[in-house]
Amino acid sequence: MAASSPDTIEVEVAFALPERQCIVTLSVSEGTTAREAVAMAGLEARFPELPAASILDADLGLFGKRLRDPDAQRLKVGDRVEVYRPLKIDPKAVRAERAAAKTR
Repeated sequence: MAASSPDTIEVEVAFALPERQCIVTLSVSEGTTAREAVAMAGLEARFPELPAASILDADLGLFGKRLRDPDAQRLKVGDRVEVYRPLKIDPKAVRAERAAAKTR
């Protein structure tokens, strides 16, 4: 990571599809939120095949832990914001279907 000025911090924003991933390193102002960092990362331009809202409005996490309020989560030096894709299949529904199939 590059050196930053006293009023900025270095963070990363990560997004992945099954076939490729992208990690963007940003130098942001102290007080930047997780959601703001995602907007600054420009991921929608790197993944034009996806609707921009699927990235900009996605659930977010820090180092594998989902954020309850990404619009209020202030980032710290070295944080990695992860953009989560929506699930295509609900795991609870799949387990319920498997259990039902076993009882038949």
